[in-house]
Amino acid sequence: MKHPNKAAVAATTILALAPLTAIADSGFYVGGSVGSASLTDDFDGFDIDDDSTSFRLTAGWQINDFFSLEGGYHNFGELEQSFDVGGNPIDIRLKADGFTLGATGSVPLGQSFALFGRAGAFFWDGDAEINNISQARPEDTNLYFGGGAKVAISDRLALVGDWTRYELEDTESDVISLGFTLGF
Repeated sequence: MKHPNKAAVAATTILALAPLTAIADSGFYVGGSVGSASLTDDFDGFDIDDDSTSFRLTAGWQINDFFSLEGGYHNFGELEQSFDVGGNPIDIRLKADGFTLGATGSVPLGQSFALFGRAGAFFWDGDAEINNISQARPEDTNLYFGGGAKVAISDRLALVGDWTRYELEDTESDVISLGFTLGF
């Protein structure tokens, strides 16, 4: 699952949104997070139940205290599990990554704390391998939704903790992450 142009698309998106800083009254922000992605699924008769380290990069426009629009890139890492079938080892590896485009609604609870919910579209592709042989390369556009809390450290920097569920065709992956946003 090699996508050398994904970094270029992410950089182009961030640069394209940069002029919004003048319009948004300092509403432009970027962010990143690292977390744990979990998946429980039946893949070709094998019950997969694994966690992996995932990461997310975001850029958005905070329209007001209650609403923002956001785009980003999310990588689920590699979910791996091994099985023994009749004395033969079977190694299964699942990978997925993609781009998000959505909205976030916030409820400020004081000057430096807010709760939020988010939802949008996840444009993803993946790779499923059995014993290092590709079995499927799914790609789709599905829903994501989640919520969390944000704590302002300064006027520009905030810590963010959240849970997000990503629908991936007929399965789901839950991601719990900790990260930051940096406003401009």
